[in-house]
Amino acid sequence: MLPVNRKNVLFKTLQSKKEHEMYNKFLIPALAIFSAAILAEVVWAWKKKKSVFNVKETASNFFIFGVLQLIKPLTLAWQVGVLAFFSQFQLWKIPMNVGTVLLAVVFVDLLYYVQHRLLHENRFLWTLHNVHHSSPWMNLTTSFRLNWLGPLVSPFFYVPAILLGFQLKAILVFFFLNLVFQFFLHTESIDRIPFLEGWLNTPSAHRVHHGSNPLYIDKNYGGILMVWDRMFGTYQKEEEPVKYGVTTGFMGHNPFKVVFLPIIQYFRGDYTREIQNIPEEQRPSKPITKTTPKRTKTPTGPHKPHPSLP
Repeated sequence: MLPVNRKNVLFKTLQSKKEHEMYNKFLIPALAIFSAAILAEVVWAWKKKKSVFNVKETASNFFIFGVLQLIKPLTLAWQVGVLAFFSQFQLWKIPMNVGTVLLAVVFVDLLYYVQHRLLHENRFLWTLHNVHHSSPWMNLTTSFRLNWLGPLVSPFFYVPAILLGFQLKAILVFFFLNLVFQFFLHTESIDRIPFLEGWLNTPSAHRVHHGSNPLYIDKNYGGILMVWDRMFGTYQKEEEPVKYGVTTGFMGHNPFKVVFLPIIQYFRGDYTREIQNIPEEQRPSKPITKTTPKRTKTPTGPHKPHPSLP
């Protein structure tokens, strides 16, 4: 085992100056790309007369994303600090080159699958992930709906990669690639891509993931690759119109409510995950939250299947 120098390791890594510089270096171009893509999607929706945007919901999505960026110095420092702490216990270090970075991306994508699946299947972790699925609208800004407390638990899922010797920078490369890649999956503007479906994550596969249809719940967890879902039996192709949101009801547009209400309900003891997974006799007699709002103009959902669908 390599000698371990634990002196001030956590304190030093909490500064994470290099990681912040690396993050900021990529953040500005990413935000420019995101903005251009959202504008293009708005134009597409207008031309196709598709109401995939709701003004209040979109504003809520941007607010949630804005807070995420405001607290990023703290959350990134925590995430880097946790991983750097465990890096002291590496048996060896894998050198960083193109091949090992690609290997890290594949392995960390597997860990992402595990994390994402647990976020859905563990009752408490689902309270942290609920906000990402609670919107009945599907557009690029939906990708911004991430719980502000999520970074407190996320780094622990990637400790195995650190212990196996992968360098922290290689894992951060995955985080950035996954961030950008996942952004473009949250849209109805892209049809199914036949030669990629079932192998890579696609907008079609991710629409399924966001569906509250019984057929679609808890499916397609992969970040970049769909091979993990195929291996572990959680892959589902888009077969029927997608109904977005969660079965426990629409909570409104208040960002603080959609972020914190599931957590509060959990600790109050009255939190319900998904209604159709509960026996009929145990279901609540009245909705837990508001019902999904009525849509105006053309439907905002459910998603109409593309012509390529069977």
